[in-house]
Amino acid sequence: MYLKELQIGNVKLKNNILLAPMAGITDLPFRIIAREHGTSYACTEMVSSKAIFYGDEKTKKLMNSEGEPRPLAVQIFGSDIEALAYATKYVSDIADMIDINMGCPAPKVTKNGEGSKILLDLKLAENIMKAVIQNSKVPVTLKIRKGWDNDHIVALEVAKIAEKVGISAITIHGRTRSEFYSRKADWDIIKKVKESVRIPVIGNGDIVDEESAKAMFEETGVDGIMIGRASLGNPWIFQKIIHYLETGEKLVEPTNQEKLEVINKHLELLIKEKGEIVAVKEFRKHIAAYTKNMPNSSSFRVKINSLETKKEVEEEINNFFA
Repeated sequence: MYLKELQIGNVKLKNNILLAPMAGITDLPFRIIAREHGTSYACTEMVSSKAIFYGDEKTKKLMNSEGEPRPLAVQIFGSDIEALAYATKYVSDIADMIDINMGCPAPKVTKNGEGSKILLDLKLAENIMKAVIQNSKVPVTLKIRKGWDNDHIVALEVAKIAEKVGISAITIHGRTRSEFYSRKADWDIIKKVKESVRIPVIGNGDIVDEESAKAMFEETGVDGIMIGRASLGNPWIFQKIIHYLETGEKLVEPTNQEKLEVINKHLELLIKEKGEIVAVKEFRKHIAAYTKNMPNSSSFRVKINSLETKKEVEEEINNFFA
């Protein structure tokens, strides 16, 4: 009833349970793991249009998709029209879809007038959308928040602009920028956005399990859902939701052995992508998420955070799960 294929422009997704782009999280290894557990859509970490414009090699590496199933979305951010146009041309030779970020609440982004700060200037928002669409060979989507703060709730206006200029789908997170990730997400605004436009609308915010996924569909009528923080250390959430929407039944929790296999694979992929020294340090946050609420996990994380080689980390992980 709620689980279905999702058409975004000329791209067809096999299901409508999507992985949200997350800075510092949704790199190639994370996306591969999430895809293996059921999501039909994965998007890179957001990449700076100015960094692409100036040829920054580190930024280009964020878009690596070697060995990853398609379709791939790349999320870009920025407020400079010239840089956005250039970045769009570059990215549309790599990606199957381009997502425009107008939702990031991070101060280092908003202080430059980018991310969710654009929601305070709807004319700029429109010009950005037009520039990206005009320079893209692939469908363009948009990710926004409810607004900047409670005095600037602009999701409906932005959605209507997006539909008018040719955006192929819109994702809305049901919080303002001033709320960051606190308080309950406002699903009513998501429902209103869905009712106000004909393009696909994807709901985001407070989807943490099977029941909340179903409730988002029931309460808002969205075409798809997007899961972010709840997938950290929990790639199984995608297959759990898919199974629940298909059958009404819940899958059993992954065994410790299944968790261990995914953790080891994730670490291997990360080392292949970034090298052992960087990977081992970056993997600490993932280990913390994978082992959250498990017995003795606090002391285990303290140990992991002091280790610097693959061999040491694997030994500690295997000992912990044994």
